[in-house]
Amino acid sequence: MSELVLKELPAIEAVSAAAWNALVGDDHPFLRHEFLHALEASGAVSAATGWVPRHLTLWQGDALVGAMPHYLKHHSFGEYVFDWAWADAWERAGGNYYPKGLTAIPFSPVPGPRLALASGVDPRIARETLAAAWEKGDLSSWHLLFAEDAEVDAWLAARPELLVRYGVQFQWRDAGYGDFEGFLGSMTSKRRKAIRRERRRIAEQGLTLHRLTGEAVDVPALEHFYRCYEITYLERGRHGYLNLDFFRRLHAAMPDSLVLVQARLDGRPVAAALCLQGERTLYGRYWGSEVVADCLHFEACYYQGIEHCLERGLTTFDPGTQGEHKVTRGFAPRRLRSLHHIADPAFRDAVARFCSEERDHVAAYCRAAERALPFKA
Repeated sequence: MSELVLKELPAIEAVSAAAWNALVGDDHPFLRHEFLHALEASGAVSAATGWVPRHLTLWQGDALVGAMPHYLKHHSFGEYVFDWAWADAWERAGGNYYPKGLTAIPFSPVPGPRLALASGVDPRIARETLAAAWEKGDLSSWHLLFAEDAEVDAWLAARPELLVRYGVQFQWRDAGYGDFEGFLGSMTSKRRKAIRRERRRIAEQGLTLHRLTGEAVDVPALEHFYRCYEITYLERGRHGYLNLDFFRRLHAAMPDSLVLVQARLDGRPVAAALCLQGERTLYGRYWGSEVVADCLHFEACYYQGIEHCLERGLTTFDPGTQGEHKVTRGFAPRRLRSLHHIADPAFRDAVARFCSEERDHVAAYCRAAERALPFKA
């Protein structure tokens, strides 16, 4: 085989969708060319927003054989693995933390693959070649966020000096429940009654829930969803990271990946949650509401997603980051790892101590969350 050649692409459109998607497959919609292109073409990801695309690709001749999203970041917004304290410490010491290198899906704390390789490519050689991109000396650091466990292990085997940082998310997994009643049947009586009571409150307030998929997510439904999405951010005094053009592009390019949960009052939509789905996993991402209603967030963002998974044969539901309130509703803690290359040795030692201390706290938090799960012993 010919030698691997590393190329940094200034935009995802510099490589064809067919070539990129042939490597990444269909299960993880966030890694697909269409999703990354929608981010860039809409302007949500750009130099103006502090995300400068520098996608790392591997080539053998004219053939694309490796692909990994990569950005130069001028801040730490939209990542969900928070390193603001690291940046502050390094800049107080006289260093420049930004720009840093980041391999992640912008604004999407979604565990999944980050490096896609063609069959026949030696993964270790591929990682050695890619590492040259952030070991040239002009970046303070490189960060790999929300990669799958097997990929993290592979990177550590290739680069054992990478620092590991632990985090937690909450996910639902199908344990052979069959349907939603089967899922409730696996819980203690107290929690089963509480969830049924929450679901009854929806009907008592005159609300109905509707799941739209694929082409059924029409333009009016999408635009209403976006109004709701913006409300969620405006309540915190800012606009959302993503604009309407992004969602329109996503709708046009990936309609089969969309699942829209719409809440209606007297037949009129008043709240919405937009999910993406792969072959095995549902990803709950974006939510907003025009009304204040008891338990509506739980219904639209959690219970409707679980029902959708059970009806469609999806095995995992990732409802988004944070939230201990997910535990009592059947979402178990999943410990995640991010990897970090820190160029300066003294700074690296300080970050390593921080990660070591934080790891113990994360482990204790996971144990406490597991004890709080509502399932029968």
